[in-house]
Amino acid sequence: MLFERFKNEVDDILSRYPVKRSALLPLLNFAQREEGYVSESAMKEIAKILDLTPPQVFETVTFYTMFNLKPIGKFHLQVCKSLMCALVGSDDLVMWIQKKLSIAPGQTTADNIFTLSVVECLGSCGTGPMMQVNDDYYEQLSEEKVGRVLDDLKRDGTSSLKTGPFMYPQPLAK
Repeated sequence: MLFERFKNEVDDILSRYPVKRSALLPLLNFAQREEGYVSESAMKEIAKILDLTPPQVFETVTFYTMFNLKPIGKFHLQVCKSLMCALVGSDDLVMWIQKKLSIAPGQTTADNIFTLSVVECLGSCGTGPMMQVNDDYYEQLSEEKVGRVLDDLKRDGTSSLKTGPFMYPQPLAK
């Protein structure tokens, strides 16, 4: 059982909340960090720990897009599809990524390096098109820039092109 192995960490999380139910999101986050996704067994354990029903935990997991119900790649590419990003080319960027990686949104590359998702607004409307890779933002993207990001991530595990979580819009050039 996942949480038996990490009893001290779970106890630490629970100690921060006077109402046990309030620890639901932190425990889900912890489970996802440890397993790479939130498994059914983890949801059942969390329900038991917090005196909730498994459906109550499941409805929370499925409400938040930050939680995954199946294993994903080492790098989770989340491309913004909101109107502002779409107006500056995010749809074309998604198509390009699909061709480059030979996967569709919701799929993972055969080597388990990349998973592609198309998501709603990531809060960077002035610097689109943009994507979030794990916890890092990449803004003002072009096919060339995304190609560099993917190559960097595959080779080095990081990319110097990350901009955030937030890069403020730059002043207009005169």
